[in-house]
Amino acid sequence: MNNILIVGGAGYIGSHANKLLSKKGFKTVVFDNLSTGNRELSRWGEFVKGDLKNPADLLRCFKKRRISAVMHFAACAYVGESVTEPAKYYRNNVANTLNLLDAMRAAGVKKIIFSSSAATFGVPSEIPITETHPQSPINPYGRTKLMMEQIIADYAAAYGLEHVFLRYFNAAGADTSGEIGEIHHPETHLIPLILDAAAGTRKDIKVFGTDYPTKDGTCVRDYVHVSDLAEAHALALDYLVKSGKSGGFNLGNGRGFSVREVIETARKVTGKAIKATAAPRRPGDPPVLIASSARAGKILGWRPALFDLDTIIKTAWAWHERRIP
Repeated sequence: MNNILIVGGAGYIGSHANKLLSKKGFKTVVFDNLSTGNRELSRWGEFVKGDLKNPADLLRCFKKRRISAVMHFAACAYVGESVTEPAKYYRNNVANTLNLLDAMRAAGVKKIIFSSSAATFGVPSEIPITETHPQSPINPYGRTKLMMEQIIADYAAAYGLEHVFLRYFNAAGADTSGEIGEIHHPETHLIPLILDAAAGTRKDIKVFGTDYPTKDGTCVRDYVHVSDLAEAHALALDYLVKSGKSGGFNLGNGRGFSVREVIETARKVTGKAIKATAAPRRPGDPPVLIASSARAGKILGWRPALFDLDTIIKTAWAWHERRIP
């Protein structure tokens, strides 16, 4: 197979996918503008600095290389920011995806694996969430991800584009070798924020809502290790190449952990006293989000290998400690 183009491959999940594909013997090309990605995470394959908003950057990239398939990770991904700056999200996530798809058409590239999100489902009407659950996003970020799915499906119907949508739940953890991990500016994910408190770079961790109808009153989420997500992308690529069939898959552990459970596990893993402070609920936070990944298991052969919360936090802490000044 020729090159695999990894758009947004200097980001958190894209960099882990790039490393795994490279280890499996694929030739990879990372295309990233480094606005939120980090060059230090793109250690494998070829790196091309370019921006999806510039069609000329894409056309040059495709023209100079034989690309067999595209993995599309690039997107703005802060839910709160999407509410206050929706124009940024529709322009970057939706309009720029059109540029990518048009460049693929021009180059004759027919395969794409798209990094989607559980945010496309909105507030769940049933748990666990399967692929047949209605997609009713409640914020602009989720709506852009759903629009991107719909646009890709329309391109597939009209132009023969083969595609896989991978809807992540809560990506967490870091590469088990400690070479790469999670870097966000600003950081909004729960586990790295807790680890900031453990490291002393944050005074406490805010617990948004302690009166939810859950076992301890805090939100319950499905945490899936980033290396398992990378493996899902490799399996999705194999599926597209062998079957030529399109589809969407939910990716999670199928189990949920409350905010209090995550904090307590982090205390045990780090040996640090982590101060937790109760805060009001955030609008739009569902009490429970848990995935059913049965379809990914049946069709792609995907099974999470690093599903234990202790393991997820240990890998995140090992990466976190390396980066403490």
